[in-house]
Amino acid sequence: MKPVLAKLLIAAVALTSLPAASRADAGGPDLIFRKSTVFKLLTPNDKLATYGIDDPIVGGVACYYTVPEKGGVAGMFGVAEERSEVSLACRQYGPITFKEKSKQGDVVFREGRSLLFKRMQIVRGCDPKRNVLVYMAYTDKLIEGSPQNSTSTVPIQPWGSEPAPKCSEWISD
Repeated sequence: MKPVLAKLLIAAVALTSLPAASRADAGGPDLIFRKSTVFKLLTPNDKLATYGIDDPIVGGVACYYTVPEKGGVAGMFGVAEERSEVSLACRQYGPITFKEKSKQGDVVFREGRSLLFKRMQIVRGCDPKRNVLVYMAYTDKLIEGSPQNSTSTVPIQPWGSEPAPKCSEWISD
């Protein structure tokens, strides 16, 4: 029985380390910093972690999101079901350029928040009346729906001598 448990533990650790490795290779989120929130004596602390991502099809826009990360034994082995809370702030940091057309609500970024059923997503939309990009972060769980969300906006402004593009020409229903 002990060899079976050891193999299961090795498999669980291997499975949970794959997403982090693939995210780093695929240009995943950049860890900005972590701050401990709950002290644990012999295992990792619970933390809040802030990450930055660039919008993959809208150049000049970065989003920063903060999520809780569980410590303890389950967090140490990457099998903890993370909490649903997420906060989001997106900003223009250069000239806004659209690389391709997209639809309202297209996914900008997605990551798992538990081994199987929960994920966090950041999606993008366009408010054509105000020429504003709208980003929404939310968590969903297969059975319980979307318990937490956060919204951020990026008014499209001219940058230098470049005129501001119209988001409605690139993002549609």
